[in-house]
Amino acid sequence: MIKKTKFKDLIIFKNTIFKDKRGYFKEVLKERQFKKKFPFTVMSFSKKNVIRGLHIQTKKSQGKFISVLRGKVFDVALDLRKSSKTFGKYFCCILSEKNSNSIYIPAGFAHGFCAMDKENYIIYSCTQYRDAHSEKAIKYNDKFLNIKWPTKKPVVSKKDKNALTLNEFKKKYL
Repeated sequence: MIKKTKFKDLIIFKNTIFKDKRGYFKEVLKERQFKKKFPFTVMSFSKKNVIRGLHIQTKKSQGKFISVLRGKVFDVALDLRKSSKTFGKYFCCILSEKNSNSIYIPAGFAHGFCAMDKENYIIYSCTQYRDAHSEKAIKYNDKFLNIKWPTKKPVVSKKDKNALTLNEFKKKYL
């Protein structure tokens, strides 16, 4: 099942699950639902309270199809498409193994998440390969964005702690 959002091309997917006494089989990504290819797939593991993001590539921007294999995350997509009606606004949702939701975040969005369970395994299928030279980050706790992260004790990388505010990012890259 596909659920559209107020953000153009940002879509939530309720994945089909086939259960029996052995376990389950889940359909996660069907390329025929997109007019895009996903040549690059990566996986991450995060412990509870880890916040990753908000990340974007300024060149060769990636569309991302994101699913949680185990655990639960508070997922955030920040619209940085200059001509978008929702520029500078963010969308958030819960993705988990239990709710079986996935999200497609189009190119031009920054992405981040907060890991909510003890162990969280996330898989990303991307429309572009990683371009380390154009990777940028927006501060997860930018006061202008005012994202209500679900942790009082965030665990954040040095890179993400030193990220740009949205206003700094706009001046430098847009």
